[in-house]
This record gives sequence, C-alpha cells and structure tokens, in this order.
Amino acid sequence: MKPVLTPEQAIEAIKDGSSVMAGGFMGCGNAFTLIDALINKGSKDLTLITSDTAFPEVGVGRLICQGRVKNLYATHIGTNPVSGQKMNSGEMNVTLVPQGTFSERIRAKGAGLGGVLTPTGIGTDIEKGKQKLTIEGKEYLLELPLGAEFALIKAEVCDKQGNCFLPMATKNAAVVMAMSADYVIVEAEAIVEAGALDPDKVTIPGVFISAIVKSVLPAANLQLKA
Repeated sequence: MKPVLTPEQAIEAIKDGSSVMAGGFMGCGNAFTLIDALINKGSKDLTLITSDTAFPEVGVGRLICQGRVKNLYATHIGTNPVSGQKMNSGEMNVTLVPQGTFSERIRAKGAGLGGVLTPTGIGTDIEKGKQKLTIEGKEYLLELPLGAEFALIKAEVCDKQGNCFLPMATKNAAVVMAMSADYVIVEAEAIVEAGALDPDKVTIPGVFISAIVKSVLPAANLQLKA
C-alpha cells in the first residue's frame, strides 16, 4: 500500500531549488492542492518542468506569478503573460522545448534511454549547442533525457496501491512524468480500496507512485481565468 499523506507531509521533501514536474495542460490536470501547499510552504527557486504555464494565478500559473520558479522548461507560455514578463526581465530562466520533443525527452528518462533523435528544430535556435547526427542522409538533433526529483500528478481516482485513472486531457505528459521523477505524488479526487478501480481504467500503474494525497478542491469546481 502507498502512504496516504496530507498535502504538507507529501511536499515536505521538496526543498528550495528542487526540480519539480507538473502534469496537465493549460491548468487542466494540474495538482491544485499540492501547488497550494508549495505556495503556503514558501517554496522558491524551483526548477519547474511542465507543458505550459496555464493562466495567471491558475494551477502552475500561481507558482509563476508568485515568483517561486527560477528555471522553467515548457512548450509554450503564451496563455500566461507573467511568464513572458519574467523571461524578458531575466527574473526567470526559460527553456522552450517543442511539445513532441518535450514528451520524448521525459519518456527517454523514464525508459532509461540515452536520448532521442529528432529532426525538429534543425536550422533554428533549438539546435544551438546540441549534437547533430546524420542518418541515411538526414540530419537529426540528439535531445537528452529530461527528469526531475519530484512529480506532481493529478488523478480522478487512485486506489490505495497507487493505481491511477486520469481522464482525457488531464493525462497530458503525466504518464511519462510519473516514470521519470524520483518521487511521484498523486493528488486524487477519490481514493478507493485496492481492487475497486477497473484495471482497464488504470492510466498510471501504482509502481510509479510514491505517495497519495486527497484533493481538497475538485478540478471541476475551479473557474479558469483567462
């Protein structure tokens, strides 16, 4: 069985300067309860790895707006103007990664691969400082694995063995993130007994989960702000 912890207990090991992955897309599927706990703790200088920076003061956007992130790896930041402001001022180091490359780099870490080869970015700023290989006459960039110390995952249902169900878009990047972080915390709207979750609905197997937290506020009750 996996430990069921309070939000404060679950994030206790996340120190200032830690690297944290956050699943979800544009706020949908962000672990709101765990993000609130990080903010209440006063966490700062984080390296945040996430698909996007959501909206101002929504989900991971709250970490950005409140200055808790020092380094950001994301695929786009356009829905949260504060991200662009902090990037342009130098307050936050931003590495933009093509979305497919982003997922493949994380997957490579979880699969124990040395990297992935992709033609995406050839001839652009993306290729600067990266190794290029030519295979059968075509150029590829070698993109290195991307992992983190922690991952914050949101699930609709999680059983006490850590098996998770994530519906539709909420699973965005969460599956590969769960494979690629050292310590994975799942925030679940419902925690059920082992065996109560249909095996066909298991999105993330419990073997990847380190701890479980009960969601304080279901995502459906949150009004996303543009």
